[in-house]
Amino acid sequence: MTRQRLPRSLPLALTALLLLGACGTTTTDGRTSSEPNPAPTTEAPREVSALAPRALVAHQGGLVLIDTESGELLDEIADDTFVRLSEAGDGRHVAVADSTGFQLYDTGVWSEGHGDHSHRYVSTPGLTDVVRSAEKAGHVVVNAGHTTFFADGTGEITTVPTAEVADPDATAEVQRTEAPHHGVALQLSDDTLLTTQGTAEERRTVQVRDGDDLVTETNACPGVHGETTAAPTDDGDVVVLGCENGPVILRDGTFHKVPVDEAYARTGNLAGHPDSAVVLSDWKTDPDAELERPTEIALIDTRTDSLRTVDLGSAYWFRSLARGPHGEAVVLTYDGSLRVLDEESGREVSRIDAIKPWKENKDWQQPGPVLRVVGHLAYVTDASTDELVVVDLAKGRVVDRWKLPGAAVELVVTTGIPAEEHGHEH
Repeated sequence: MTRQRLPRSLPLALTALLLLGACGTTTTDGRTSSEPNPAPTTEAPREVSALAPRALVAHQGGLVLIDTESGELLDEIADDTFVRLSEAGDGRHVAVADSTGFQLYDTGVWSEGHGDHSHRYVSTPGLTDVVRSAEKAGHVVVNAGHTTFFADGTGEITTVPTAEVADPDATAEVQRTEAPHHGVALQLSDDTLLTTQGTAEERRTVQVRDGDDLVTETNACPGVHGETTAAPTDDGDVVVLGCENGPVILRDGTFHKVPVDEAYARTGNLAGHPDSAVVLSDWKTDPDAELERPTEIALIDTRTDSLRTVDLGSAYWFRSLARGPHGEAVVLTYDGSLRVLDEESGREVSRIDAIKPWKENKDWQQPGPVLRVVGHLAYVTDASTDELVVVDLAKGRVVDRWKLPGAAVELVVTTGIPAEEHGHEH
């Protein structure tokens, strides 16, 4: 294992994105003019009494930052590069990834704890010059106070303390898998590293490593993809990973296979909650489908190494899964509704009309709805109307609809509170 400082050089595509950036003029009715303004002047941080969540949206024309309580457009950057957005974990920054690396975007909201109270601050948002270079930048995972970046093109795994994720002088732990592959890794609470192993042709291995030493592994996870954490046990982290023959669970320092009846049962996209032992997952059972449109989801019980499936009667896709404030399973289906399920029984407890009916595109990089849940609020993008829809899960209704400058592809919501205090999902 080696340590290194964060590089300051910008990936080429994101440098272009930064240079092309321009702020639109926000009118009194919330519309945004196409007339560009000069780049905003950086202001000193201001202390405020409360923080409004901010939504960073990637659309086909660039990035836009929205105040989700007022609908005000706070920042806009024009570019047609396809990027992925991931929580950086500190409640303030977002990792903007393209094929060359992860660049941090500052949404300009954060809080600082002082004993029994916190101070809240806002500042000018925008792309920072803090970049983690990565060939084919992939998954970003936050766990145990650390943020881990995975580079699919090299197998390089970079971990930094979450509180220092935007510090250009932060010390990074760097490891590398045996071969490049589309993988994922995260630091566990005992400072060991969980990582996938594989190649571009096949991946089926998950390991826990302590530096160069192998602690435990399983080879029973063909097509391993994605991870999430569940409520920990007294002996440490509980992690679920998706496979093509039923998921595997790391619990009490050992991998456990969840048996399934199907020869092919892919659970590649998962959503966990820190207070729930049950993990929500997609459920695909047709190995020959060019584009499977499943209507069933899986609820994985990490205590018993078992799962149950629930048929929603309407299809969904990989950006449709989230968890409610009390661990409820939340799924956005093709009929435009949010299905809220009791995660223990699978019973539907509410159904909320959120957006217009939709259907997954054959190309996953094309605009489509994205679901994020923070606290009791669900944030849903509607690619057909170019809207960001805010849903109050407790009230069971839409509370706001904000116009976006383009059809959304990716979404992250920040609140100024670290992600692990809201719950962790991937």
